[in-house]
Amino acid sequence: MSNIKYILGLFEDPDDMMHGIDQLQKNNISIYDVFTPMPIHGIEDKLGVKRSRLPIVAFCCGITGTITALSLMYFTMAVDWPMNIGGKPNFALPDFIPITFELTVLFCAFGMVGAFFFKNHFFPGRAPRVMELRASADRFVIAIEANKGFDADKIDSLLKEAGAIEIKHNDRKYVSYE
Repeated sequence: MSNIKYILGLFEDPDDMMHGIDQLQKNNISIYDVFTPMPIHGIEDKLGVKRSRLPIVAFCCGITGTITALSLMYFTMAVDWPMNIGGKPNFALPDFIPITFELTVLFCAFGMVGAFFFKNHFFPGRAPRVMELRASADRFVIAIEANKGFDADKIDSLLKEAGAIEIKHNDRKYVSYE
């Protein structure tokens, strides 16, 4: 039993990497992930990445902010301490629209940042999860999970044919910065 967990194919050119993805998918080899130093349009569709659910989180956080603002203003101005201000009703909705908008945006912004940190495991004190340090500088990396019954020689030859300049057999899940 080999203790190789991932095979990493490093490319210099994004077109070569896209060709490598095509070659691996033609041979029914599942790709764990792809790491690039810049966004590449169309790679999500090629890898079958699902659409993000972040807009749903944004909507829920925005509605929470709206409900919080309106309920707080209703409670303070109509229930807890009703005041007669210029003969207006205690809960005059047009007067509360700016504050409602601001709290909606505030809750949405903080909720989105929190959801992003939670989803990507960006917690204070957590070591970064990086497979290849050069993926953020100048290399395009395809990571293939080495599960049971994989043929490392076949994967290596497919990556070399696609234009990989380096192939690494990674025995650890992540590399630390130290």
